[in-house]
Amino acid sequence: MKINANEVKLKGVSLFESLLKKFDELIINVRGKEKYVVLDIERYKEFRMNELDIAYMKTMQDIEDKKYKVQSAKEHTQELLDEL
Repeated sequence: MKINANEVKLKGVSLFESLLKKFDELIINVRGKEKYVVLDIERYKEFRMNELDIAYMKTMQDIEDKKYKVQSAKEHTQELLDEL
């Protein structure tokens, strides 16, 4: 469901509670453009866990494909500093 920022200003976060009982997510429009998404905390945690699962799978695939390098902490730190 889409709501505008003025509704949030007028009604406060209580608006979220009532609408999240009916909808999975709320999209807040600011000056006619979609700007923010409000989710129930449990739904957010589910999204976050999915993101972490995907990152883990990509890491495991990189390891399997030998797409990594071995270096000391000092070498790694120097590489990071060089990039700055």
